Amino acid sequence: MKVTVLSGGVGGARFTRGLRALLPDADITVVANTGDDLWLHGVRVCPDLDTLLYTLGGAVHEDQGWGRRDESRRVSDDLAAYGLGWDWFTLGDLDLATHLARTELLRAGLPLSQVMARLSERWQPGVRLLPMTDDEVETHVVLADGRELHFEEWWVRHRATLPAARFVQTDLASATPAPGVLDALAGADVVVLPPSNPVVSVGTILAIPGIRDAVRATAAPVVGISPVIGGAPVRGMADVCLTAIGVETSALAVARHYGHRPDGILDAWLVDERDADAADALRADGWAAHAVPTLMTDVPTTARIAAEALALVGRVP
Repeated sequence: MKVTVLSGGVGGARFTRGLRALLPDADITVVANTGDDLWLHGVRVCPDLDTLLYTLGGAVHEDQGWGRRDESRRVSDDLAAYGLGWDWFTLGDLDLATHLARTELLRAGLPLSQVMARLSERWQPGVRLLPMTDDEVETHVVLADGRELHFEEWWVRHRATLPAARFVQTDLASATPAPGVLDALAGADVVVLPPSNPVVSVGTILAIPGIRDAVRATAAPVVGISPVIGGAPVRGMADVCLTAIGVETSALAVARHYGHRPDGILDAWLVDERDADAADALRADGWAAHAVPTLMTDVPTTARIAAEALALVGRVP
């Protein structure tokens, strides 16, 4: 089975780990959001790609959901002693090694997709890990007062408390999907949207010219898992992002935000049992929809959730 996943960071990484446990022999391609990427201390930081890499490679800090296990911060602390660095975005020493390696390869002329292939040789994630684009496309937040911040500054430093008017992606018009992305969508047996942020993670992937059209056009069924349970995001502050674009924080509203094919991108939507009414409403509109427990508490539970999503579109493993 060929499965293509459009993923953000923590939620997408944990779902993909469960999917891999369910389908150990499947050909899984993960197309990752790179809108959160930024230059910091002269190195290229790719938060979502690295969360996928560490989670699937068995080195993630499980309690955080991101970063390396058994991390230290001596470099960041020493930078602070010089009066440098960002106290709201510190890089762990082990994590910094990944950023240094990536930056060296980028400066040697390799595109990001090839760099990730090189980094994957070490971590053996068990999936093909692709950035959504090799181009530098960053998500910025335009605040209600007109200021513009990089998404990570708004999200991490300000905890998404500054009122946001809209989200924009820099250099979007000239960006192209990374090599392999469109083929992975066209050749998939099933495409999955995991419980990632629908606005700044999956939404940013879909904004790359050609990707949304490829999802609409694929012959594979497209199934999504709601990132909202009982009117609240599973983690993070996706509700603030949804509010900024005028979408209610509910399983039903997120499904309709994505839309049903052919005008939208989904064929099926899996929601938590607490949102069974959303599944009922979608079925009445012609969707394939189902409600089951969807909280990803551990790998076996997440594998079961993945199985429910695949069963919803007739791709029972």
